[in-house]
Amino acid sequence: MSVTSDSTLKETAIAKTVRWQMPNWAITTISVVAVLGLWELFRDNIDPLFGSYPSAILRAFFEMMGTNELPLAFATSLQPFLVGLGISILMGVPIGLLLGRYRMFEAAFGIYVTAGYATPLIAMVPVLMLWFGLGFQVKVVIIVLMSFFPICINTWAGVKAVPNTLIEVGRAFVAPSFEIMRRIILPAVLPYIMAGIRLAIGKAVIAMIIAEFLTSISGLGGLIINSAQSFQTAEMFVPIFLVMAFAVGLTALVGWLESKIAPWQSEIAGDNGM
Repeated sequence: MSVTSDSTLKETAIAKTVRWQMPNWAITTISVVAVLGLWELFRDNIDPLFGSYPSAILRAFFEMMGTNELPLAFATSLQPFLVGLGISILMGVPIGLLLGRYRMFEAAFGIYVTAGYATPLIAMVPVLMLWFGLGFQVKVVIIVLMSFFPICINTWAGVKAVPNTLIEVGRAFVAPSFEIMRRIILPAVLPYIMAGIRLAIGKAVIAMIIAEFLTSISGLGGLIINSAQSFQTAEMFVPIFLVMAFAVGLTALVGWLESKIAPWQSEIAGDNGM
């Protein structure tokens, strides 16, 4: 058999193994459209006092956008959310690195991080209101308390997962502790940090709405409360869906950033979209 025929057979075999796969975004789109379509299909069976359906929610969305009610509420909620999440990242990553890297630091402070994560922080909201009032500060504090621990604990676990052989290589080249942290540990822990941030986004969104429910009734949480109390269910669902879309979009953005700053992770994990 000639070399040409051998290469042709190999190319044919490879072509058979490589099959077309529907992109993830297409599968997600079909799933969402199917769910919304089924929901709309049963619209006649839904009591408008206790529920709504997609077309009514969409109409309410445009009405609330036209009156600027929704953009103003979103801007009000966004400010403490971004500040709180930013503080959580700035605090959680360094503390997690220290907990995972230094035994004395872990022994002294690790118990407080573990206990804080297990504490029902929502129960502390009345006390936080006494300490920080009912405005912007208390919302930021609630968001920080809810979103700090996933980032810190994930970073901590990531440092613990770094192979000792990598650190020993750094020591063999007489690298100082700061360089080992910067050049070896931090790149290895980046996927853990990003996973922690993705978890923290969901916690921060929940904290944002809870803070607006329990403190000053404002922002998107205020819209939900006021609409529910007046039985305007379509208007109530608008901020709920907006919060969901915002969280999904922000999580996807973090995933995209991870693919840019840690592209090796998808290659190591063999992420093929299946």
